[in-house]
Amino acid sequence: MIPVPASTKVWLSAGVTDMRKGWGSLAVLAEKVLAEDPFSGHLFVFRGRRGDLVKVIWWDMQGACLFSKRLERGRFVWPAAKNGKVHLSQAQLSMLLEGIDWRITQQTWRPLTTG
Repeated sequence: MIPVPASTKVWLSAGVTDMRKGWGSLAVLAEKVLAEDPFSGHLFVFRGRRGDLVKVIWWDMQGACLFSKRLERGRFVWPAAKNGKVHLSQAQLSMLLEGIDWRITQQTWRPLTTG
């Protein structure tokens, strides 16, 4: 997993991105399209057209980092919006990278009694 400090924000780019882009081109998208500073240390997540590949970029104060993950089966859950950005928690990012639907943010089980 990506070592993420507690104060780090995670921004998901809605829509699809050309996955031939490297760190520099994705950083330009983060700056121009998402209106965020790519050198802030925050994570920026982009998805390809087929939905089975994501790229995450961030600046770790020492250099540029690029993480990519391709699912062997299935697709990454992505918002239906064509443009804009979505803020995710670190837990939602973990679920996204595991191929789990991160939009379900409620507990599925709660104890009925104590003791």
